[in-house]
Amino acid sequence: MSPVEFLVLTGGGIVAGMINSVVGSGSLVTFPMLLAFGYPPVLANVTNNVGVLPASLTATVVGRSAFAGEWRRLALYLCFSAVGGVTGALLLLRLPTEAFDMIVPVLIVIALLLVVFGPWIRRWTAKLHGQAEHRDHPAATMAVAGLTAVYGGYFGAAQGVLLIALLSITMAGSLVRANAYKNAMAATANLAAAIVFVFVTEIAWLAALAIAIGAFAGGWLGGRYGRHIPQTAYRVVIVVIGVAALVYFVVR
Repeated sequence: MSPVEFLVLTGGGIVAGMINSVVGSGSLVTFPMLLAFGYPPVLANVTNNVGVLPASLTATVVGRSAFAGEWRRLALYLCFSAVGGVTGALLLLRLPTEAFDMIVPVLIVIALLLVVFGPWIRRWTAKLHGQAEHRDHPAATMAVAGLTAVYGGYFGAAQGVLLIALLSITMAGSLVRANAYKNAMAATANLAAAIVFVFVTEIAWLAALAIAIGAFAGGWLGGRYGRHIPQTAYRVVIVVIGVAALVYFVVR
């Protein structure tokens, strides 16, 4: 890997970390960058999963105060996230590469739609949380944790946006609480998938390190200053790069 490539991927990690701390879907920045540098799609996906993991774990630690008195419930949900993450990782590794090449454009389109319609989803969930009858639905939350983790272990982009939308339906309380659970579930799914990848398949470690350094710094910057930047700016970056990745797959 050249120094320029390392620096570019680190910069992409910074942008992805900032985006993840504010709106989610930062993987739609770093995954296409890996493709642009010539990494095969499955290797790029695995490397990206490992690279963005530190930012997810950091976000979970920062938001741990939301779990006060709820650690047993959280542990139960995270068990489903872990199993789902392992399942998604194994599907990625066991299914033919051609299947991933065919499925990923569809997943990118879904991720982009979630990003574009994110503001409407947030307004709807905010209204939902204002309703007095809204309450926790543990069984539904377990299903959300497991199924979104399968998606996260297999691909992962926009996993956070999908989680926050669904958890806002299945859980009571503020969106801050739902966001804390979202961070923990996504981090657990990604960690479980990363463990599988480390022991079973190849990872471009220098590229993962570059992204990890950037994502950690970006998550810190986003937490302190990122909210002063309009979310529309983040969404434009995600959509532009995501569409470029989609065109890459279609042309290829």
